[in-house]
Formats: sequence, C-alpha cells, structure tokens
Amino acid sequence: MPAPSPGLHRALLGLWAALSLGLLGFSAIAQEPFWADLQPRVALVERGGSLWLNCSTNCPRPERGGLETSLRRNGTQRGLRWLARQLVDIREPETQPVCFFRCARRTLQARGLIRTFQRPDRVELVPLPAWQPVGENFTLSCRVPGAGPRGSLTLTLLRGAQELIRRSFFGEPPRARGAVLTATVLARREDHGANFSCRAELDLRPHGLGLFENSSAPRELRTFALPPDSPRLAAPRLLEVDSERPVSCAMDGLFPASEAGVYLALGDQRLSPDITLEGDAFMATATTTASAEQEGARQLVCNVTLGGESRESRENVTVYSFPEPLLTLSEPNAPEGKTVTVTCTAGPRALVTLDGIPAAVPGQPAQLQLNATENDDRRGFFCDATLEVDGETLSKNESAELRVLYAPRLDDSDCPRSWTWPEGPEQTLRCEARGNPEPSVHCARPDGGSVLALGLLGPVTRALAGTYRCTATNAQGEAVKDVTLTVEYAPALDSVGCPERITWLEGTEASLSCVAHGVPPPNVSCMRSGEAGIIIEGLLHVAREHAGTYRCEATNARGSAAKNVAVTVEYGPSFEELSCPSNWTWVEGSGRLFSCEVDGKPEPSVECIGSGGTSEGVLLPLAPPGPSARAPRIPSELAPGTYICNATNRHGSMVKTVSVSAESPPEMDDSTCPSHQTWLEGAEAAALACSARGRPSPQVRCSREGAPRPQRLRVSREDAGSYRCLATNPHGTDARIVTVGVEYRPVVAELAASPPGGVRPGGNFTLTCRAEAWPPAQISWRAPPGALNIGLSSNNSTLSVAGAMGSHGGEYECAATNAHGRHTRRITVRVTGPWLWVAVGGAAGGAALLAAGAGLAFYVQSTACKKGEYNVQEAESSGEAVCLNGAGGGASAGTGAEGGTEAAGTAEAPAGGEVFAIQLTSA
Repeated sequence: MPAPSPGLHRALLGLWAALSLGLLGFSAIAQEPFWADLQPRVALVERGGSLWLNCSTNCPRPERGGLETSLRRNGTQRGLRWLARQLVDIREPETQPVCFFRCARRTLQARGLIRTFQRPDRVELVPLPAWQPVGENFTLSCRVPGAGPRGSLTLTLLRGAQELIRRSFFGEPPRARGAVLTATVLARREDHGANFSCRAELDLRPHGLGLFENSSAPRELRTFALPPDSPRLAAPRLLEVDSERPVSCAMDGLFPASEAGVYLALGDQRLSPDITLEGDAFMATATTTASAEQEGARQLVCNVTLGGESRESRENVTVYSFPEPLLTLSEPNAPEGKTVTVTCTAGPRALVTLDGIPAAVPGQPAQLQLNATENDDRRGFFCDATLEVDGETLSKNESAELRVLYAPRLDDSDCPRSWTWPEGPEQTLRCEARGNPEPSVHCARPDGGSVLALGLLGPVTRALAGTYRCTATNAQGEAVKDVTLTVEYAPALDSVGCPERITWLEGTEASLSCVAHGVPPPNVSCMRSGEAGIIIEGLLHVAREHAGTYRCEATNARGSAAKNVAVTVEYGPSFEELSCPSNWTWVEGSGRLFSCEVDGKPEPSVECIGSGGTSEGVLLPLAPPGPSARAPRIPSELAPGTYICNATNRHGSMVKTVSVSAESPPEMDDSTCPSHQTWLEGAEAAALACSARGRPSPQVRCSREGAPRPQRLRVSREDAGSYRCLATNPHGTDARIVTVGVEYRPVVAELAASPPGGVRPGGNFTLTCRAEAWPPAQISWRAPPGALNIGLSSNNSTLSVAGAMGSHGGEYECAATNAHGRHTRRITVRVTGPWLWVAVGGAAGGAALLAAGAGLAFYVQSTACKKGEYNVQEAESSGEAVCLNGAGGGASAGTGAEGGTEAAGTAEAPAGGEVFAIQLTSA
C-alpha cells in the first residue's frame, strides 16, 4: 500500500491541532464561572449630585436582572446582559446599591458603595469679646457645619497669617459630617487690632478629587490694660469766682491709651480737656472758671474708661468771691497847700488796712487826711484787704500816687554851675529842674548863640565850651541859672607844630622843637629813640651821628600824644673798600654784577666806565643798590681791564679806580668727554678721555660708580660699566656720566651634540655652538663632505640633521668671528647601527644617491663652493642653505671636540684638505 503523500500528512496534522485547540477552548468556556459586575464599584459624589451606575454580567442568557437602591432614579437603559441607571439628588452620607442577575437558576450579585461629600461652604468663627483684658484667656471656636466626610477635614485657627492651631479629623467615621475646633488663647498687647480667622480644608485628592478650601470672615480682637489705681487728679483747693485755674488728670499703664475715654467735671459743669498721650500714659489738662452761682464747696471729678471698665478720682474745691479793694484820693493832683482825703474800701467780709492802719471791723473803710506839700509829690498810698476762706487767709492790695503841683527849682545837684567834660566820648548833657508839672529846661548862650541839646546822648566837642543861661518853666512859674562848660582834650602834635621829617646838613647848627595843642596846655619833651632819659634841648652842631628817629611826647591831665620825628643828616659821597672793592673778578654764568655801594646822603649815583685796553669806553653793569631797584641785563661776556667809577650827589662827587678780571666755571660736553667710550680687553690700561673747559683750568677726576675699579695693567671685561667724571675749579663743578664698554675676541665656550654618544641611522641629532664675544660673534660651520639636508637656526648657533645617514658621520667644526679675531672648536659625530636594511635598500637607492652626489658636486663646483664666506638668507631647514666641500675626518668610533683661535684676517687650513665654508646669517 502506498504511503500517504507529505502534503496530506501536513494537512491532517493541522486539522488535529485545530481540533485540539477548539476542544481546549470549549473546555475553558465550560469551566468559566458566571458573575455580576457593578461600575463604579466605589463612588464619591458631591451631596445633591447624580451618578450613572452600570450593572452587567457574563451570563450568556440571563433570566432577569436589576439594581436595588434607596436613591432616586432618573433614567434607565438596558441590554441583554447589562443595565445602566442614573441616580440623582444623592444626599445620604453612605449607601450600598446592589446589582443582581438570575442565571442558570443562580442569583449573581455585585454590591457597590456610594458616599457623598460636602464642601466647607460655611466656615464660622464664633464672635470675639468686644474688649479682652491683656493677660487673660479667651476662647476661639470655629464651626464648619455639614462639611465632610469629617475624616478628610482639617481646621486651622489663625492670627493674621500665623497658624495658632491646626487639627486634622483623620480616622473619623465615614458618615460623620461637620466639625468644631476650639482653642484657648492668652490675650497680649500685640493682639490689639489683630484679625483672627478659621480655615477649613477638605482634602479629597486621595479619592481622585481636589482640595476644597474656605475661610471664615476675620474677626478683630481689641485688647486693653487698665491698672487698678485711680487717676492722679491735680486741682486748686480754692477757686475764685470768675478766675481761671488749670486742672489736670493723669494716668499711667493704660493700653491702648488712645482708646481711653476721659470725663472731667467741676460739679455739674463738664470740662473740655486737652489730652496728651505719651506711650502708655495720658495727661488731660483743662481750664476751669467758677461762676457766682457755684460759690461754696464743689467736687472736681476725673473718670477714665477703657474696655468697659472705669477708674475715678475726686477732689474737693471751694469756690469763693473776693473783689479787689478800692483806694480813692479826694484830689489826685493837688496844688501845694491843699488838703487831701484818702479812703480804702473792700467787700463786706474783708478787713482793710490803709498804710498800715486797719479799719475798725471787717466791711468798714479806712481813711486819712493830709495838707499837700512839695515833699508829698509822688507819695504812694497802700490799701490792703484780707479774707479768710476755708481756714486760709487771702489778701489783695491796691496802691495810688498823689501828685502835688509846684513851681520849678534848679538845684546845684541836678544842674551844676560849672561843667568840665573830656572831649570825644559821648555824654548826656543834663540840667534838670524839679517842679510839677515837670518843667521844660532850655540852655543857650547869652548872646543868642548855640543851644545845648539837653538830655540827648552826643559827642562832646571843643565848640561846646563856654557860658550858658538855663531857664526852667512850668505852669506854676520859672527859674533861671548861669552855667559854665569847659571841654578838656588830650594833646595833639600836628605837622605844622611838629613835622614828621627834618633834614639837617652835616657841619651846620640846628635845634629840635615841637609845639602841641591841648587843654590844659601840655608839656612837650623830645628824646632820641633808644636813649631813654636824654632830652634834646638847645642848638646842636650837626654831625652824622645826629641822624635818626626822635620821639617827642606831649602830656596833660587828659592824656598824652607821642610822635616820631625822623632827622636826616645829609653829606657828600665817599667810597669804602668793603662796599666798592678796587679789584673784582667776574665769573661767567654766575649772574653776579659788580657791587659798588657809595656812602652819601642823598644816595649818590654811581657810574663805572672802562679806561684803556679792551675795556675803553665800556660801561660796567652795576648791581642795583637795593632789592627793589631794577637790575640791568646780565652780560654773557665782560671785557676785563681798568674802570673809573664816579659817585655824585647834590653835596659833591668822588672818583675810584677798579681793576676787573674774568673767569668761568668748569664745563664738559660730548666733545671734551664722550658719554660712550670703548676699551679692548687685554690692551694697556689707560684713563678715560675726559677734559673740561673753564678758567682757571679745571681738574678732572673719574671714578667708577658702585664698586671701585681695581688697579690693573691690562683692560679686563670687569672694567665695563658707568663712570662719574667730576670737573672742579674755584667757581664750581660739572659732572658727567660716561658708559665704558669692553670688547673682546670670540671664544667658543660650548660645542655639544644631542643626543650625546652617537646616533643611529635614520635618527635625528642637533649640534649647539655657544660663543662668548663682544661685539657678538658671527657663527659658521664646517661639515663632513657629502653631508646633505643640514638645517641651521636663525643665528647659526644650532645645526640640526633629520634622518641621519652614514655621510653625516664625521668631524664638525664651529667657528666664531668678530672684529677682534676668530675661534674654532671641533666635534665628531658617529652614525652607527644595523646596516642590513641599508644593504637591502642600497641596490634600489644606489643610483639615486650617485645621481644626487653628482648633482651636488656639480652645484658646489659651479655656484657657491668657492673658498671664502657667504651670507645666505632663509638658512634654517634648507638643504640649499649649506654648501660644504673638502676633506673631512670621516666616521670615527665616538664623538669629540677640539678648538683653536686665530687672529682676525688669517686663513684657516686644517689637515686633511681644503675647506669651503658658507657663513649663514638670518635676514
């Protein structure tokens, strides 16, 4: 029997697998339990809100189903295996709806949970007391009715923005609604005017909803402090009718003092006080006036109210009436000899006293009579009244003056017959007369001349002196009196009687006299300054020593006057050797002129003119006689020789011969002492080339600045530096700084290879050459023949090779050259190592090397390879920058250096053949 085909086999296997999966699925369906489901299973709804519930089952054909709940329904939708129903106006805190289906004779149920929440719409803070005493507790109570669930509520009591207490009601039963939070708070001063509030938070965020907040309206707290002591009341014990007296009421320790109420009253009369606050204290002040109706005992009351509490003080005040006493004169202005009656009266209960004499009984007047005389004019009378009130005796008084009319009287005490006054100071001229009415006084010269201004302050002058007639007049008559006025004044020395300057001529006779003016007549005396006690009197034979200053003094009872009189004695000119020398040396550039001072008065004029030689007719400039005189122009040159000086004034003339010579101070410049000088090392030591101009010839000395120069026979490099040269003669010095440079022959101080000890083929090496020379040396190199690709630094001090070959091995020479000579040193470079790779590559590169060698030989022979030195621009790192030929030492077993020195201008011919060198320098 033939076997089944592979395709059929695969189909059968697929069918079997499908059937197996179907059977497994059917078995799973047959074994799955039926259930009922309610969505949402748990719901949180705002109180009064609505909710859709979906009741479903997996029963393929349920017999019946429904949703059991006590909540109101608004609509229902149905399907074969589901039921949706809307619940509205949900208000119960918690309810459990049940979803059910009947399936295969079984009841399938799903129970749900619906809870409601209510926002904290009403947050109430219980009203605070109108006033709260400081230091006492008060209660804060916050109510949030209906809000919930309570377990999600948090209440906070606040003072302003500060949290006082915060409470969460977590853990309360789910059905609980509303909350109350109460706290006891101590009232403080700083709480006055503070706002207290309550904040409610309903946090439903764990249930997928938000955070609901609300706050109560703020309530203001008013705190106060009122001490137990009564206010301090200050008031008069006695108060007179119609008089004003101050009263005050004060209290400390109030808070807030500005809120305190003050009541201040006298009896039933309320006062209007002015209140002054200072911190926790106040002061109430008022002015009280009592009327006649209030006479008697009264009470002054001060009442302070704060925060519904009050403190009070009372003081007794007695109101009384006490009129002023009355003092009368029967005739206040009585003529001399008239009888006058004086009466003193007061109130009905007052006792009066007139000039110390009391009345018989209280309420009665007191009297006296007198016959008016001149002595009674301006007599004062005193009336005193006393009254006893509440054990205290009060008094009042009144006074009056009697005027008696009488004729004028001019007494010597008030109007003297002789007046003597000093001149100058202001005086009040007085001539007073007694009389009533007051007399008018007039004083004038008898001839009708000047009038004295009586009673006025004015200066006393000499013109006031003389005799005056003074007349006093009033309504009762007149009086006449003659007076004499004498004006005294201090001495005066004027230019007429005593001139300031007097001129005498030597050899004549003269006298010194001064006339002074003054009252009384002054005494005048003159004496020379500095010679006290020697008075000049009579005629004098004038000599020069009489010249000088004399002090003349005039003296009288009113003072003294002094004056200096300058006496000048004139005489003809005369020369003195000290002030006008016969020999004078003029120093060029000194700015000095010839000083020729001549004695004579008046001061002589002096002129010096050359006589003979180069000075013939030349005017010699002279120094001015004084600092204020204008000096002539200072000459740059002056002709030496003999000069004739002539001095002249109005009293004669005199001549003197003066010999003048000319000299000059030292002077150095670049022509006599160059500032830069050069020495050669090893040369014979010599002094600096410095000299100076001047008369007489200056002496020049040079010394090194800093460390002194040691004495040596030959010039050394240490001699370089700064030298100070000083030129000196009797007229001054001149200094100059000279810089000395020491030049020396070159020496190759260092010739080194890097790396030391040889180089491997293909490696790099560098030769460094350092030379010491001044001026700086030029560096040149000689390399082994055939050495290519050699690079030089910009100043030729470094030779470098990259990729060394065998041709680079051998002797290298460094030469240093300047104007004073040449010095060389040699060093041998070894190029060693494995040559197998060179041999392998030699066949391939031999031809190229031979060609390069032939080209280089042709280039050297045809261009630069001539004996001598050449300047090549762009030297560094260029194979074309070096042209080298000649015999070298060849490669050796190591590296070494040797050197030699040549004088300038000699040729170099080392062993081994001719050398061609190119001098490489930077551009």
